[in-house]
Amino acid sequence: MSALRGIWLALVLAAGPLAAADCRDLIFDGAGYAICEVDMTTEDLRLFLNDGAGVPLGSFGNVDAQLESEGLRLGFAMNAGMYHPDRSPVGYYAEGGEARSKVITSAGPGNFGLLPNGVFCIGDGRAEVIETLRFTRDAPDCNYASQSGPMLVIDGELHPRFLAKSDSLYIRNGVGTSADGKRAVFAISQSPVNFHAFARLFRDHLGLPQALYFDGNISRLHAPDLGRIDAGFPMGPIVGTVVPR
Repeated sequence: MSALRGIWLALVLAAGPLAAADCRDLIFDGAGYAICEVDMTTEDLRLFLNDGAGVPLGSFGNVDAQLESEGLRLGFAMNAGMYHPDRSPVGYYAEGGEARSKVITSAGPGNFGLLPNGVFCIGDGRAEVIETLRFTRDAPDCNYASQSGPMLVIDGELHPRFLAKSDSLYIRNGVGTSADGKRAVFAISQSPVNFHAFARLFRDHLGLPQALYFDGNISRLHAPDLGRIDAGFPMGPIVGTVVPR
């Protein structure tokens, strides 16, 4: 944790309990979604990958158990990027401002390599979805970061490869951010949707100029307020809010 983040968190804790993410169900264009909105000015949003011994955490329950020693618990959470069979991130990943794996800028197979892709960057009191080449050029200060792909929305425009009538339908999850970085909105579809429909949720309904796809078939959500703690195969990167236990 950076010194500035430590000071910010101490001030928030002194002022009172950290806020919980606002999670709710909604219908957009005939499809159901669960969304969780995080106010980056008041909430503590982190990425999780390995425990202290370097073993992948892999589940919401393991993340929550790790936080218990700090007197904290997991609020909202979801999977936060693609990963290899050993659960290591496919692309760039950072914790505590330290890179754990390298940025991938080249095109490649699968959704990750469908350029442009992007990086989800969590800074002090802000969160941004940044297109990968812009990320490498600007080198923003990120306490946590996870690369994934493809981008869903880039500067208010849908990814150019998305087709409205595509029959590639999956459960999908991702994140979008506001222009000022104060608002991060995470979404997971309740039923299979295509990329075009999912991207339009972020741009047309949530009004977010940047959005990034996290994953498809393995997409899972931890949202106790919605009565959801999804289980399944072990995950790679996990993003979630942290609140007092």
